[in-house]
Amino acid sequence: MKKTFRWVSIIEGLSYILLLFIAVPIKYMAGNDTYVKMLGMPHGILFVGYVMLAIVIKYELEWKSKTFWIVLVASIVPFGTFYIDKKYLRN
Repeated sequence: MKKTFRWVSIIEGLSYILLLFIAVPIKYMAGNDTYVKMLGMPHGILFVGYVMLAIVIKYELEWKSKTFWIVLVASIVPFGTFYIDKKYLRN
């Protein structure tokens, strides 16, 4: 399950970066919301998957509450999931 969570966290992080730094600027600078529509739903699904897997992994890895909340907050911070991967998931 840890390996699955690592993959989801990396892909979720990439989708968030693409959404924030490519799709949203194109939407507001060029008036084209196609990329936001194209990336928004997959990112949302990945985000929900990240949170659900974090709940499962919390018990598997016996994370303390503080660690768990750091993992959750990292999902809303750009590049946060990459930090989580490096700090808590790599062995």
